[in-house]
Amino acid sequence: MKNSSNNSRRNFLKTALKGSALAGLGIASLNDLIAQPSQRIHVPTKTGFQQQPLPYSYSALEPIIDSQTMELHYSKHAAAYAKNLNEAAAAEKVDTSKDLEDILPVISGYSMKMRNNGGGHYNHELFWKLMRSPRENNMPAEKFMKALGQHFNSFEDFKKAFTEAAKSRFGSGWAWLYADKNKKLLIGSTPNQDNPLMDVSDIKGTPLLCLDVWEHAYYLKYQNRRADYIENWWKLVNWDQVQQQYESLG
Repeated sequence: MKNSSNNSRRNFLKTALKGSALAGLGIASLNDLIAQPSQRIHVPTKTGFQQQPLPYSYSALEPIIDSQTMELHYSKHAAAYAKNLNEAAAAEKVDTSKDLEDILPVISGYSMKMRNNGGGHYNHELFWKLMRSPRENNMPAEKFMKALGQHFNSFEDFKKAFTEAAKSRFGSGWAWLYADKNKKLLIGSTPNQDNPLMDVSDIKGTPLLCLDVWEHAYYLKYQNRRADYIENWWKLVNWDQVQQQYESLG
Protein backbone atom coordinates (compact mmCIF):
# COMPACT_ATOMS: atom_id res chain seq x y z
CA MET A 1 0.00 0.00 0.00
CA LYS A 2 2.83 2.36 0.86
CA ASN A 3 4.59 1.78 -2.49
CA SER A 4 1.32 2.27 -4.35
CA SER A 5 0.73 5.55 -2.52
CA ASN A 6 4.25 6.78 -3.29
CA ASN A 7 3.86 5.90 -6.96
CA SER A 8 0.55 7.76 -7.15
CA ARG A 9 2.15 10.80 -5.50
CA ARG A 10 5.09 10.75 -7.89
CA ASN A 11 2.78 10.46 -10.91
CA PHE A 12 0.68 13.37 -9.65
CA LEU A 13 3.77 15.57 -9.12
CA LYS A 14 5.17 14.61 -12.51
CA THR A 15 1.91 15.56 -14.20
CA ALA A 16 1.63 18.81 -12.22
CA LEU A 17 5.19 19.82 -13.02
CA LYS A 18 4.68 19.06 -16.67
CA GLY A 19 1.57 21.22 -16.70
CA SER A 20 3.42 24.02 -14.89
CA ALA A 21 6.23 23.92 -17.40
CA LEU A 22 3.80 24.12 -20.31
CA ALA A 23 1.96 26.97 -18.63
CA GLY A 24 5.23 28.81 -18.18
CA LEU A 25 5.67 28.63 -21.92
CA GLY A 26 2.15 29.91 -22.47
CA ILE A 27 0.97 26.48 -23.65
CA ALA A 28 -2.04 24.87 -22.02
CA SER A 29 -1.54 21.50 -23.71
CA LEU A 30 -0.28 19.92 -26.90
CA ASN A 31 -3.49 21.26 -28.43
CA ASP A 32 -3.05 24.68 -26.84
CA LEU A 33 -4.65 26.44 -29.79
CA ILE A 34 -8.02 24.85 -29.08
CA ALA A 35 -10.30 27.55 -27.67
CA GLN A 36 -10.96 27.34 -23.95
CA PRO A 37 -14.59 27.81 -22.80
CA SER A 38 -14.03 31.46 -21.93
CA GLN A 39 -12.79 32.14 -25.48
CA ARG A 40 -15.70 30.51 -27.25
CA ILE A 41 -18.64 32.29 -28.78
CA HIS A 42 -21.78 30.29 -28.01
CA VAL A 43 -22.96 28.25 -30.96
CA PRO A 44 -26.11 26.10 -31.08
CA THR A 45 -24.74 23.60 -33.57
CA LYS A 46 -21.67 21.40 -33.38
CA THR A 47 -19.70 20.74 -36.53
CA GLY A 48 -17.29 17.85 -36.90
CA PHE A 49 -14.57 17.36 -39.49
CA GLN A 50 -16.56 15.02 -41.74
CA GLN A 51 -19.08 16.05 -44.39
CA GLN A 52 -22.60 15.13 -43.36
CA PRO A 53 -25.29 13.88 -45.77
CA LEU A 54 -27.24 16.60 -47.50
CA PRO A 55 -30.56 16.92 -45.60
CA TYR A 56 -32.60 16.80 -48.85
CA SER A 57 -32.27 15.71 -52.46
CA TYR A 58 -30.31 17.71 -55.02
CA SER A 59 -33.60 18.70 -56.68
CA ALA A 60 -35.37 19.75 -53.46
CA LEU A 61 -34.59 23.44 -53.91
CA GLU A 62 -35.81 23.63 -57.53
CA PRO A 63 -36.52 25.93 -59.24
CA ILE A 64 -34.63 28.43 -57.06
CA ILE A 65 -31.40 26.41 -57.05
CA ASP A 66 -31.15 23.80 -59.81
CA SER A 67 -30.20 20.21 -59.07
CA GLN A 68 -26.98 20.33 -61.13
CA THR A 69 -25.72 23.29 -59.10
CA MET A 70 -26.62 21.56 -55.84
CA GLU A 71 -24.89 18.33 -56.85
CA LEU A 72 -21.71 20.11 -57.91
CA HIS A 73 -21.79 22.41 -54.90
CA TYR A 74 -22.20 19.59 -52.39
CA SER A 75 -20.29 16.70 -53.96
CA LYS A 76 -17.39 18.68 -55.45
CA HIS A 77 -16.87 22.07 -53.80
CA ALA A 78 -18.00 21.29 -50.25
CA ALA A 79 -16.54 17.79 -50.34
CA ALA A 80 -13.16 19.25 -51.30
CA TYR A 81 -13.22 21.58 -48.28
CA ALA A 82 -13.86 18.61 -45.98
CA LYS A 83 -11.08 16.56 -47.60
CA ASN A 84 -8.55 19.38 -47.48
CA LEU A 85 -9.52 20.25 -43.91
CA ASN A 86 -8.74 16.73 -42.77
CA GLU A 87 -5.42 16.78 -44.62
CA ALA A 88 -4.49 20.04 -42.88
CA ALA A 89 -5.63 18.70 -39.51
CA ALA A 90 -3.45 15.61 -39.92
CA ALA A 91 -0.41 17.68 -40.88
CA GLU A 92 -0.89 20.06 -37.95
CA LYS A 93 -1.78 17.29 -35.47
CA VAL A 94 -5.19 18.77 -34.70
CA ASP A 95 -7.48 16.70 -32.49
CA THR A 96 -10.34 15.96 -34.89
CA SER A 97 -12.56 14.72 -32.07
CA LYS A 98 -13.00 18.41 -31.26
CA ASP A 99 -15.71 20.49 -32.89
CA LEU A 100 -14.82 23.16 -35.43
CA GLU A 101 -16.52 25.62 -33.09
CA ASP A 102 -13.56 25.00 -30.75
CA ILE A 103 -11.01 25.65 -33.51
CA LEU A 104 -12.35 28.60 -35.47
CA PRO A 105 -12.20 31.15 -32.60
CA VAL A 106 -8.41 30.72 -32.58
CA ILE A 107 -7.88 30.00 -36.28
CA SER A 108 -5.15 32.66 -36.49
CA GLY A 109 -2.84 30.13 -34.83
CA TYR A 110 -3.21 27.67 -37.68
CA SER A 111 -2.22 27.56 -41.35
CA MET A 112 -4.12 29.24 -44.18
CA LYS A 113 -5.09 25.75 -45.33
CA MET A 114 -6.83 25.16 -42.01
CA ARG A 115 -8.46 28.59 -42.13
CA ASN A 116 -9.75 28.34 -45.70
CA ASN A 117 -10.93 24.75 -45.52
CA GLY A 118 -12.14 24.86 -41.92
CA GLY A 119 -14.22 27.90 -42.80
CA GLY A 120 -15.39 26.36 -46.06
CA HIS A 121 -16.48 23.17 -44.36
CA TYR A 122 -18.22 24.91 -41.44
CA ASN A 123 -19.97 27.45 -43.67
CA HIS A 124 -21.38 24.85 -46.02
CA GLU A 125 -22.49 22.45 -43.28
CA LEU A 126 -24.49 25.34 -41.80
CA PHE A 127 -25.73 26.62 -45.16
CA TRP A 128 -27.40 23.31 -46.08
CA LYS A 129 -29.36 23.27 -42.82
CA LEU A 130 -30.62 26.80 -43.36
CA MET A 131 -32.54 25.95 -46.53
CA ARG A 132 -35.64 23.90 -47.36
CA SER A 133 -38.05 23.53 -50.29
CA PRO A 134 -39.33 26.84 -51.70
CA ARG A 135 -42.22 28.61 -50.04
CA GLU A 136 -44.04 31.66 -51.32
CA ASN A 137 -44.28 34.48 -48.76
CA ASN A 138 -41.66 32.70 -46.67
CA MET A 139 -41.56 34.46 -43.31
CA PRO A 140 -40.27 33.73 -39.79
CA ALA A 141 -42.64 32.71 -37.02
CA GLU A 142 -43.99 35.47 -34.79
CA LYS A 143 -41.35 35.12 -32.06
CA PHE A 144 -38.36 35.56 -34.36
CA MET A 145 -40.17 38.13 -36.44
CA LYS A 146 -40.49 40.18 -33.25
CA ALA A 147 -36.76 39.85 -32.57
CA LEU A 148 -35.93 41.05 -36.07
CA GLY A 149 -38.29 43.98 -35.60
CA GLN A 150 -36.59 44.94 -32.34
CA HIS A 151 -33.13 45.02 -33.96
CA PHE A 152 -33.89 46.18 -37.51
CA ASN A 153 -37.21 48.04 -37.15
CA SER A 154 -39.04 45.61 -39.43
CA PHE A 155 -38.62 42.36 -41.34
CA GLU A 156 -38.49 44.29 -44.60
CA ASP A 157 -35.69 46.51 -43.28
CA PHE A 158 -33.79 43.41 -42.14
CA LYS A 159 -34.26 41.72 -45.51
CA LYS A 160 -33.12 44.85 -47.35
CA ALA A 161 -29.96 45.18 -45.21
CA PHE A 162 -29.06 41.49 -45.54
CA THR A 163 -29.65 41.59 -49.29
CA GLU A 164 -27.38 44.61 -49.59
CA ALA A 165 -24.64 42.85 -47.62
CA ALA A 166 -24.85 39.89 -50.00
CA LYS A 167 -25.00 42.01 -53.15
CA SER A 168 -22.14 44.31 -52.15
CA ARG A 169 -19.68 41.61 -51.02
CA PHE A 170 -16.88 42.16 -53.53
CA GLY A 171 -15.74 38.94 -55.16
CA SER A 172 -16.42 35.71 -53.33
CA GLY A 173 -17.74 35.41 -49.79
CA TRP A 174 -20.74 35.14 -47.49
CA ALA A 175 -23.48 37.32 -46.01
CA TRP A 176 -24.42 36.76 -42.36
CA LEU A 177 -27.04 37.42 -39.74
CA TYR A 178 -25.28 36.88 -36.44
CA ALA A 179 -25.61 37.63 -32.73
CA ASP A 180 -22.85 39.33 -30.76
CA LYS A 181 -21.94 38.41 -27.18
CA ASN A 182 -24.77 40.65 -25.92
CA LYS A 183 -27.27 38.86 -28.20
CA LYS A 184 -27.60 41.89 -30.43
CA LEU A 185 -28.54 40.87 -33.96
CA LEU A 186 -26.21 42.21 -36.64
CA ILE A 187 -25.67 41.88 -40.39
CA GLY A 188 -22.34 41.69 -42.17
CA SER A 189 -20.31 39.83 -44.75
CA THR A 190 -16.98 38.04 -44.90
CA PRO A 191 -14.58 37.33 -47.77
CA ASN A 192 -13.70 33.89 -49.10
CA GLN A 193 -14.57 31.24 -46.46
CA ASP A 194 -14.21 33.37 -43.33
CA ASN A 195 -17.07 33.53 -40.83
CA PRO A 196 -18.03 35.40 -37.63
CA LEU A 197 -16.64 32.65 -35.37
CA MET A 198 -13.07 33.36 -36.49
CA ASP A 199 -10.73 35.57 -34.50
CA VAL A 200 -9.44 36.95 -37.82
CA SER A 201 -12.88 38.10 -38.93
CA ASP A 202 -13.93 41.75 -38.95
CA ILE A 203 -17.35 40.65 -37.69
CA LYS A 204 -17.61 38.37 -34.65
CA GLY A 205 -20.51 36.51 -33.13
CA THR A 206 -22.80 33.49 -33.40
CA PRO A 207 -23.95 32.74 -36.96
CA LEU A 208 -27.73 32.50 -37.33
CA LEU A 209 -28.23 32.78 -41.08
CA CYS A 210 -25.78 32.74 -43.98
CA LEU A 211 -25.83 33.03 -47.74
CA ASP A 212 -23.10 31.76 -50.04
CA VAL A 213 -22.34 34.34 -52.75
CA TRP A 214 -19.47 32.49 -54.37
CA GLU A 215 -20.23 32.21 -58.10
CA HIS A 216 -20.26 28.41 -57.95
CA ALA A 217 -23.37 28.67 -55.73
CA TYR A 218 -25.49 30.23 -58.48
CA TYR A 219 -23.68 30.75 -61.80
CA LEU A 220 -25.11 27.81 -63.79
CA LYS A 221 -28.63 29.19 -63.39
CA TYR A 222 -28.15 32.92 -62.81
CA GLN A 223 -24.84 33.66 -64.56
CA ASN A 224 -23.80 37.16 -63.45
CA ARG A 225 -27.21 37.98 -61.95
CA ARG A 226 -26.29 37.67 -58.29
CA ALA A 227 -29.14 39.98 -57.29
CA ASP A 228 -31.71 37.60 -58.81
CA TYR A 229 -30.19 34.65 -56.97
CA ILE A 230 -30.35 36.53 -53.67
CA GLU A 231 -33.93 37.66 -54.18
CA ASN A 232 -35.13 34.14 -55.03
CA TRP A 233 -33.12 32.57 -52.19
CA TRP A 234 -35.42 34.16 -49.60
CA LYS A 235 -38.06 31.57 -50.57
CA LEU A 236 -35.69 28.84 -49.35
CA VAL A 237 -34.76 30.12 -45.89
CA ASN A 238 -35.46 27.58 -43.17
CA TRP A 239 -36.72 30.02 -40.54
CA ASP A 240 -37.39 27.20 -38.09
CA GLN A 241 -33.68 26.40 -38.04
CA VAL A 242 -32.75 30.08 -37.73
CA GLN A 243 -35.14 30.52 -34.79
CA GLN A 244 -33.87 27.36 -33.13
CA GLN A 245 -30.32 28.69 -33.25
CA TYR A 246 -31.44 32.07 -31.95
CA GLU A 247 -33.38 30.57 -29.05
CA SER A 248 -30.42 28.39 -28.05
CA LEU A 249 -28.50 31.55 -27.21
CA GLY A 250 -30.42 31.50 -23.92
